[in-house]
Amino acid sequence: MAHIAGQQLFDPSQRILLAVSGGVDSVVMAHLFKQAGLPAGIAHCNFQLRGDESVRDEQFVQQLAASLDLPLYTTRFDTDAYTKRHNVSIQVAARELRYQWLEEIRQQEGYSYIATAHHMQDSVETALMNFCKGTGIAGLHGILPKQERIVRPLLFADKEVLIAYAALHRIEFVEDSSNITDKYTRNFFRHQIIPRMQEVFPAAVKNMDNSVQRMREAEMLYQESVARHRKRLLFCKDNTFMVPVLKLQKTVPLQTIAWELFKDFGCSVAQLQQVLQLLHSESGRYVETATHRIIRNRSWLLITPVAQTDAPVHVLDAPPAHITYDNGQLHIRQQERGQASIPTAPEVAWLDAAKVSFPLILRRWKQGDYFYPLGMPKKKKISRFLIDQKLSLPEKEKVWVIESAKRIIWVVGMRIDDRVKITTGTENILAIELKTRD
Repeated sequence: MAHIAGQQLFDPSQRILLAVSGGVDSVVMAHLFKQAGLPAGIAHCNFQLRGDESVRDEQFVQQLAASLDLPLYTTRFDTDAYTKRHNVSIQVAARELRYQWLEEIRQQEGYSYIATAHHMQDSVETALMNFCKGTGIAGLHGILPKQERIVRPLLFADKEVLIAYAALHRIEFVEDSSNITDKYTRNFFRHQIIPRMQEVFPAAVKNMDNSVQRMREAEMLYQESVARHRKRLLFCKDNTFMVPVLKLQKTVPLQTIAWELFKDFGCSVAQLQQVLQLLHSESGRYVETATHRIIRNRSWLLITPVAQTDAPVHVLDAPPAHITYDNGQLHIRQQERGQASIPTAPEVAWLDAAKVSFPLILRRWKQGDYFYPLGMPKKKKISRFLIDQKLSLPEKEKVWVIESAKRIIWVVGMRIDDRVKITTGTENILAIELKTRD
């Protein structure tokens, strides 16, 4: 109870759903909850990976719940099928299935939290494995006592203490044969690495646990500092994040702050150095991560989602018509020339209807495209035209064109083609208006 109160895990009046496998850790946890008079229920997952042994565990937990007079919830998973369907390992599949189901039961049955029986060794093993993986400071805090709706009330306890408690109170439990093999990474650390460390430092687990707890507090200070740097370095405009190059160049420590800035945009450890090289490159250079593109554009690094290529072409029928696409809506109508002045707003294109044939094609511009910009007698590549307009790479990727009879008649929202402009001989006007998204 002291650990629960000290870590502010939950209020003693709240109902807690206990994840119980049948092993010594979770069985002792169930007994402790019952002894303390805490309202609880038991949940057990049968992953059907160990044949008769999995059935034995399920039956044991059923008997345990009955003996403790606690509500019981059980389920069976086709874990092998899940691994194939989602292309994940057995360990990942079991974890995802387990926590998804536990959360469903928690919500359906009105429990406040899910309790797992992770103990001191589990936390130390996690920190060691993360240290070997190079996950950074966030991986060195071990298993947290509380994460959203999951609590770990046994993190204070040494594994040997739990075994001794079970022996003293004659508490029965079952052994999972998969815990014996070194096939899984955690078991290798549990059976090979940590025992060797304890040969030199008998109190290694306890000492490392103390360090892990201090690391949790150090991480709090670290995150506060990162938040301050993020506030002064990361800005958002529309769907684009922006980082000022000069400010980032002067930031200390550069590597750490840069990693914290860019990791949320799909940047891997290996790509971080490529991103930092953009601080000294010319405009237009970029690094594409798994989810975003980080682009050097003058005095900024621009971060935009990787462009989607779905539905790149739309067909526009004869007026009146309208169509919705990525940048907004296009409204098309035909009218007589009349005496009205030609609008100058870039969102409106007035074209000589006699020089335009339907259907029109609306698509993204591509390399090699060209047109005759209004007022110019010579053709110009759109790529060059966009450079002259001083557009950044993300802005260029949002540019669409309309073509008629395989020739571009409007760079949408920017410039019409000189060959379809209104002249004194124009009788009918094809008016196209762009209404952008708010």
